[in-house]
This record gives sequence, C-alpha cells and structure tokens, in this order.
Amino acid sequence: MAAAAGRAGLGLAGAGKVLGKRTEGMASPLWVRCLFTRSNIPDSPRPGDHEKYGGDPEEPHKIHVITRIKSVIGRPYWEKKIIHDLGLQKAHQPRLHKNIPSVNSRLKVVKHLIRIQPLKLPHGLPTEEELSSSFLTTRGELIIKKRLKPVEQKEIKS
Repeated sequence: MAAAAGRAGLGLAGAGKVLGKRTEGMASPLWVRCLFTRSNIPDSPRPGDHEKYGGDPEEPHKIHVITRIKSVIGRPYWEKKIIHDLGLQKAHQPRLHKNIPSVNSRLKVVKHLIRIQPLKLPHGLPTEEELSSSFLTTRGELIIKKRLKPVEQKEIKS
C-alpha cells in the first residue's frame, strides 16, 4: 500500500507487482518524457516580440551573428550536432549565418545555448580593400579600421 502511494507521488503510472525493490509492469515516469525531447517552439513570433527584442517585422535583418555562450557538455546528441554544424565549437567566437528558415529552425533547437544578434554595419558595407582591415565586435557590429594613406610630399622651393 505504501509502495503504491509512493509510486503515485512520483507520477508513475500503473499498479505493477512489487518484487523486492523492483517493480514489474510499471510504465515509465511521466516527468522523464520531457527531459530529452526536441524543443516545442512556435514557428511564428508572438505579437510583442518585435517590441521586446527590437527589429522591424517588415524589414528583418539579413545576417545573424551567432555566438555560443553555454557548454554542450551533458546536452543531447542532436544539440551537439547542430552546434558543430553551425561552426560554434568554441564559446564566445561569433559566426555569421543567413537569416533563412532552414537556419532559423536549427537555431530554435539550440536557442538556450547561443546568443543571436543582427549584423550591424555602422560604416556601411566594406569594399574589397577594406575587408582585410574589418573586424566583428561582440555586439554584432562590423567595424572597418580606416588605414591612413601616405601623403605625397611636395617639393619645397627656396
């Protein structure tokens, strides 16, 4: 009787036979089902999300800056695979990905391990010459370091 009450308190279904410390014919606990399942995340954003997180729903940004901020140790195999496929093996190393549905669906699965920011271009798009002197900040800004060009020396007439 006490064993049955204990099983009911743990959320165990079924009234199986108790054989010593083992229980036969008992279904798995209900709370175990939610431990390792894929995220149940809605496909469309909620009405208040754009005000909360910023951004314009009519003109979404084209490129995500994705940074892994949590470890994958102890996470399920599918989350580890997605992190590896996105190139986020090292923490706090930003990666750029397109804002397309196939990438976004994978990001939703590992959203608790990553930070997603839009790519900001405060100096505009870099030219081919400026690409080597540009870098990405942790805030998601692509900064272009302006290199000074040497000034041509003029002849001095005396």
